[in-house]
Amino acid sequence: MKNCFFIDLNNHLIAMSGKERGLVRLILRNFIKSFIPKINRTKLIGEDFYGTKYYETQNENNSKRPSRYFEPVNVDAFDKEMPAEWEAWLRYRRNDPPTLEEIQKDYKLQMLKKQKAAQINAKNTKEISENMLPPTKQSYESFPVYEEYKDCELKYPKKQ
Repeated sequence: MKNCFFIDLNNHLIAMSGKERGLVRLILRNFIKSFIPKINRTKLIGEDFYGTKYYETQNENNSKRPSRYFEPVNVDAFDKEMPAEWEAWLRYRRNDPPTLEEIQKDYKLQMLKKQKAAQINAKNTKEISENMLPPTKQSYESFPVYEEYKDCELKYPKKQ
């Protein structure tokens, strides 16, 4: 094994083993890289119907997966709906971003579901409001009388 020698500040000759040379080489390489400007290659991948933009950035360190992120139209509203296709792409569950046809198909399906839900809700509220009307009183009563409790009087007569 060859030894590497260097001179310290006090002009002493110091020998370095192979492992130490690797450490010095790593430090020098990182020091030189710190002067090179970092270029993020951010690429706009697409946009959904809400106006949210989706980006992909290739990392400097050549990692296997690029970074994916989104920028909503309203920065304060991060809890807005996100289409399932875009969420799957952001979480690396799909490799390719959704196509325009997929986005349009999903948006039409969402609108259809909202329409049907509104119709069902309107129908249910109408039925509930008709069934929940209070009974009209014939005269003043001190205590309300309900139909379902009238059968109880026959089964359990009042004690005298």
